Amino acid sequence: MIMESPTLPDTEVTCLNCEACCCRLEVMLITDTGVPDNFIAIDKWGGMTMARLEDGWCSALDRSTMMCMIYENRPWVCREFEVGKHECLYERSANL
Repeated sequence: MIMESPTLPDTEVTCLNCEACCCRLEVMLITDTGVPDNFIAIDKWGGMTMARLEDGWCSALDRSTMMCMIYENRPWVCREFEVGKHECLYERSANL
């Protein structure tokens, strides 16, 4: 399957205008970064992911600011998901 290139945003993506599109993705916890237990979901096989709210948003997202409430302790996957890079732009284009 060939993924189409995303439509580039009109402005540079920054933490202030990112819209937190990545906070709707499932995030597996594969390293210990200190994520507080109340933000962790455990599946029936014992795998850990970031807990998500009923509407699909990550439970660590502050909905009033659209910023991560546990930024200093965010999972490795979140640390590797760079704002403005290909994966970020792809998720933004998928949510337009």
